[in-house]
Order: sequence, then C-alpha cells, then structure tokens
Amino acid sequence: MNMSTNAKYIIGLTGNIACGKSAVVQTLADAGVHTIDADAVTRHLQQPGQAIYDAIVSAFGNGIVAPDGTIDRRALGAIVFADQAQLKRLEQLIHPAVRQHIMQWLASLPVGTAQTPTVAVIDAIKLIESGWPAHCDAVWVVTAPRAVQIARLTQTRGLTEAEAILRIDAQTAQADKVAHADVVFDNTGTLAALQQQVRDALATVRVTLAAQS
Repeated sequence: MNMSTNAKYIIGLTGNIACGKSAVVQTLADAGVHTIDADAVTRHLQQPGQAIYDAIVSAFGNGIVAPDGTIDRRALGAIVFADQAQLKRLEQLIHPAVRQHIMQWLASLPVGTAQTPTVAVIDAIKLIESGWPAHCDAVWVVTAPRAVQIARLTQTRGLTEAEAILRIDAQTAQADKVAHADVVFDNTGTLAALQQQVRDALATVRVTLAAQS
C-alpha cells in the first residue's frame, strides 16, 4: 500500500475464537484507531430484510429461524461447525457481501497526511483465508492456548465443552495464522497484559510512520 498516496495504514487483525480479538479491537479503538469487525458486519447483513438472510434461510431451512424471526446463531452453528462442507456453503453466501461492505468502509475513511496517517483495523477471524492481507500494511494475530479458549467459551458464552471444541476445531490452526503475522499477541495472561502488548505495538507503528514521513 502506498502510504504517501493514501495516507492510511491498514492493520488486519485476526485470531481464533475466544483468543481475545475483541479486547484488542477495543484497546485500539480507545487509542483513536478506526475499527471494523467483520463478524459484526456479518450479523448486520444476516438480519431479516437483508438479502443474505433470505439466502441463508433458503439454504439451511426454517429450523435456524428463532421465534422472533432472526437467525438463531447457535442452531446455525450446530449445523456448520459439525460439517466443513456446510460451513463452506455458508461462507460462500456471506463473504462477498461482507467484503463489499468493508471495502466501502475503507474507502470512506478520512485521509490522513504523511506525518499523521489514518490508522485503521479490519478485525476478521477469516482475515487470511479471505485474502484481506493484500489490502493491509500489516497482519496482527492474537493467540491463546486451546484450554484457555475452551474455558472462555464455556464460562462466558454458555457453550458446552463439546460445542466449544466443535467451534475451535472448525477454524484454521492458530499456527497457520501466526505464520502470516507481522505482530503476535500472546493472550495467555491478564487483560491488562494484553492491552499493554497492543498499546506497545501501536506506539511502534506510529513512531515508524512518523520516521518515514
């Protein structure tokens, strides 16, 4: 990406379920970074009235529709996380619209200057698999041990251990994400420790950009 032309520095952030991406994004947002969450975009595009909603219900049946008419994410998850073919089918319905939404968001960001470029983060579990690094200046990955992921999913999201394991095993291995990373955050410890890692990495970006201007 040509910083002198775009005056934007785009970070692609990824990490598997329950590794702490949301905490990283919040820390960056608190520091003035523009952020977008691909999962939140997905949830928005899956609401009743959206084209993707109709496509998903048509593909997976009325059994995934909650009493209030929204998509029951847990019911849908029970289908797609147990069958890679079904997960791929869902992703093929969702990803093109999510990509278009995020590209429009990137284009709408305020243009900074060479001295103070706009810093923005695309937060996506499927960041690498979806080809987003081609649009980013750096890839950041947050990691956590498998046992910690399971504990977080069962304790904070109310999943059974079996449900947690299904979701973890359906995702690309953490090591594969780390192989593409420019920065890796280890979220084994406390929230405060993770936040400090993020602030340090952001400070390094800003110092480097200032030196290059």
